[in-house]
Amino acid sequence: MRRADRLFRIIQVLRRKRRPVTAQQIAEELEASPRTIYRDIAQLMADRVPIRGEAGIGYVLEGGFDMPPLMLTADEIEAAMLGAQWVMARGDAGLARAASDLVAKIGAVIPDHLRPILMEPAGSAPPAMSGGVADVIDMGRLRTAIRAQGKIRLVYRDEKSAESVRIIWPIAVLYWERVRLIAAWCEMRKAFRHFRTDRITAYDFLEARYPTPRSKLKALWQKDLLQKESW
Repeated sequence: MRRADRLFRIIQVLRRKRRPVTAQQIAEELEASPRTIYRDIAQLMADRVPIRGEAGIGYVLEGGFDMPPLMLTADEIEAAMLGAQWVMARGDAGLARAASDLVAKIGAVIPDHLRPILMEPAGSAPPAMSGGVADVIDMGRLRTAIRAQGKIRLVYRDEKSAESVRIIWPIAVLYWERVRLIAAWCEMRKAFRHFRTDRITAYDFLEARYPTPRSKLKALWQKDLLQKESW
């Protein structure tokens, strides 16, 4: 690996981690010696890259540091293409367009020697299975409501065609092969529930915001899922 590439990768490793990372850990990931990593980090610090830490304790990259945009490796381009293909085949119309735009933006700025990877990646997402159902709810507004912690009133039809009115606190959209689910806290059930987007017969995006931070609510939902799986 060229030293310039290794320096870039070291920054990426530090950016990815929230806790201090030792030179030994970086060396193992980059298949280099710890001594080489020590020298590289010293060079980065001399070049004013805001790395804090010391040998034997670990290093962290301080916030606010940025690099030139889209300095992507071949594997990163492969990962982006695989994800974009999956979303274009299975996401709702808005996300599918966004994935297509992402590929176009990457193609506009990557170096010429990486362009073949974008046009003919080694990996490929399988085509979406037939028989998918249409969303009833506006998926773009739904994602906006999730980000803003907005409540939604639903008229929902269950698998037995019985309808009920629910006020939910949406926290995530789950994309499956044929259907999409809204993961949410249901005020009526006072519990986490999943709502298929094709079984919503009416909806209203409310001005009210739910009080619990979405990150905390999402963590509780994930804990609830794990507990149910262990039963």
